[in-house]
Amino acid sequence: MIPLAGLSAEQESLREIAYRFAADKIRPVAAKLEEKGEFPASIIKEGHGLGLINVTLPVEFGGSGLSIFDACLVIEEIAWGCSGFATSMVANDLALTPLRIGATDEQKARFIEPIASSGQLASFCLTEPGAGSDAAGLQTTVEDGGDCWIINGSKQWITNAGHATQFTVFASIDKTKKHKGICCLVVPRSTPGVSVGHHENKMGQRCSDTCRVTFDNVRVPKDHMIGAPGEGFRIAMQTLDASRPMTAAIAVGIGRAAFEHALAYSKERKQFGASISSFQGIQFMIADMATSVDSSRLLTWRSAWLLDQGKPASVESSMAKRFAADTAMSVATDAVQIFGGYGYTKEYPVEKLMRDAKLLQIYEGTSQIQRVVIARELLKR
Repeated sequence: MIPLAGLSAEQESLREIAYRFAADKIRPVAAKLEEKGEFPASIIKEGHGLGLINVTLPVEFGGSGLSIFDACLVIEEIAWGCSGFATSMVANDLALTPLRIGATDEQKARFIEPIASSGQLASFCLTEPGAGSDAAGLQTTVEDGGDCWIINGSKQWITNAGHATQFTVFASIDKTKKHKGICCLVVPRSTPGVSVGHHENKMGQRCSDTCRVTFDNVRVPKDHMIGAPGEGFRIAMQTLDASRPMTAAIAVGIGRAAFEHALAYSKERKQFGASISSFQGIQFMIADMATSVDSSRLLTWRSAWLLDQGKPASVESSMAKRFAADTAMSVATDAVQIFGGYGYTKEYPVEKLMRDAKLLQIYEGTSQIQRVVIARELLKR
């Protein structure tokens, strides 16, 4: 692990813990789990014991209490090991951040602490079969049932759904109000009417569990709503602002891993009597890969720092997520190119990195949607 300039001794120690976990626990099994599409429950449980899950949640509610900046240091190392692991491990922060933002202290103690302290998993349920980037167009409904809320609808591409014990669900109480009618509710998995579909057969990040979740006349108590009716969209958007740097850090981890593999291989592979690293065409690729990965990390750090200071960072977090995701895909693709025919086989790690990287351009807001957010905010100024 190469030291990064400007970090404190405590931050480097934190990185070292995450790096050792990734190197010793994740990398040796990543390819096998990837091939089987098997969820690494026991290893993730070990990560919980080291404080590598629920990293941004408050200590008093069972989390590690890290800043978003420090969380990004941890997440990059985990993603360097395997981005499927990172996605599943970060999902708890994503699912429970809406509660950190909008819940009362009593609700936090009831809905965050039991999950975070025990190592259980939670899922963030916003995306639907017909509403991905258009979050305000979701069709899941919540009705006032007198002494309870009644939820109906389906959510799609839900990370950890097959293993989660609790869902943070966004539903509309009045579709005519569009985003102003969206509510946020906590739904225990054991609630009657909740059903989870099969694990999706994905191209990449195959060890990360991804399922559809359906709510059929699901009744939850009135005190399971987070914030007031109609505040769900604000809570969701603030959650995504906070999560984008962490998603960008996953992309940085993928890009860094791909670059490191390509760099090492370019020194070993010989053609025309010399290592291919001596060829200017390869050198230019290596230089561009290194520059792009470092640039991604710095954009990620900037957005995380701004959020930790309590400053608006919608533009900066979208820039970080967009650039880091596109960089991960570009660097992984170049890594396959440098490996040549070997890179196209599963015997070498770079083809997995290329497949894993593609998801970063899609989930948590596509690269195209990030550009929309960036342009819209800049044009407002």
